[in-house]
Amino acid sequence: MAAAAEKAGWGRPRPGRQLGFAYHRCFGSHVAQCVEISVEPKGLILHRVVCAVDCGPLVNPDTVKAQMESGIVMGLSAALKERILLEEGRVVSNNFDSYPILRMGEAPRRIDVFLIQGQKELGGVGEPGTPPAAPALANALFAATGRRAESLPLRLS
Repeated sequence: MAAAAEKAGWGRPRPGRQLGFAYHRCFGSHVAQCVEISVEPKGLILHRVVCAVDCGPLVNPDTVKAQMESGIVMGLSAALKERILLEEGRVVSNNFDSYPILRMGEAPRRIDVFLIQGQKELGGVGEPGTPPAAPALANALFAATGRRAESLPLRLS
């Protein structure tokens, strides 16, 4: 889905920032995402995510956008923070206070969702926004650092 790359400005110079791209098809929908990041002394900054989705005929466009936005944040949270901690074979992340998730201040500063109507069949919008977020972010980190991710949560070093 070239629309995501085009809308993100793929190929245009952006000093200090990098883009990563990923595409996924599930539940009858096509979703492509570009994640724009910078790696700064204080850490990773998620500047923007551009998402293009083709889920067929649009019944409620605002719901599709909201589902994509929430799926993106959920996927980025899983990629950067979420993990179940074990000590001596026991789970120690046993409640929300000990399970790390992406905070509002760490979330992308901007998420743009573009609705593409190319297919005739209805597709899903609940889950498809989540899967491409982590690989798009991992590709942006590779562009920024030259190192491929080998485990989750993603780390800068």
